[in-house]
Amino acid sequence: MPGQTTRPEPGWVRAVAGGVSLIDGICRISGYITAWAALGTVVLCFATVYLRYAMGTGLIWLQESYIWTHVAVIVLGAGYTMMSGGFVRVDVFYAGWDNRRRALSDLVMTLLLLVPFLWIFGEGVWTFWTASYAADEGSLNPGGMGNYWILKACLLGFVALVALQGAAFVMRGILVLAGHGRYALDHAGHSPDQAL
Repeated sequence: MPGQTTRPEPGWVRAVAGGVSLIDGICRISGYITAWAALGTVVLCFATVYLRYAMGTGLIWLQESYIWTHVAVIVLGAGYTMMSGGFVRVDVFYAGWDNRRRALSDLVMTLLLLVPFLWIFGEGVWTFWTASYAADEGSLNPGGMGNYWILKACLLGFVALVALQGAAFVMRGILVLAGHGRYALDHAGHSPDQAL
């Protein structure tokens, strides 16, 4: 109505929304980086095939490098994929729910399923990575890539990025359930570049 002023949001809402925005920004950057890494994977794969079949030269390190970039795309793009609703899931019920019910579902499932998974997986990955780092693990193939611990560190990045996005799901859920529906994340029509 004309002349009516809107009350400013409470400080906690602005703080939580700022946290969500920061996390989304980090995941958005990781998504852009992995998009370029996907292009790099294609270029490296093409170069490997061309050198092998057209030039008669095989470079093991080049062949392994596109495997590295492919792994990076998959695991480091997970937070962005989660943010943009790109994971495959059964939407039979979820798609028909309102934003409050979706927010509650995201919040509860994050706490009940995602957090325990990341805890167990993260412990395993940490052990896996530290052993690789301590041994300065390299390729089993002569002329292959060294420092496999760098590749295995991508799994630590996966845990961190998915945990961050899980925290954003919980914070969004709190905001929506507290009556601040404009912060709802609509996976059905959400643009990953949409800012809070």
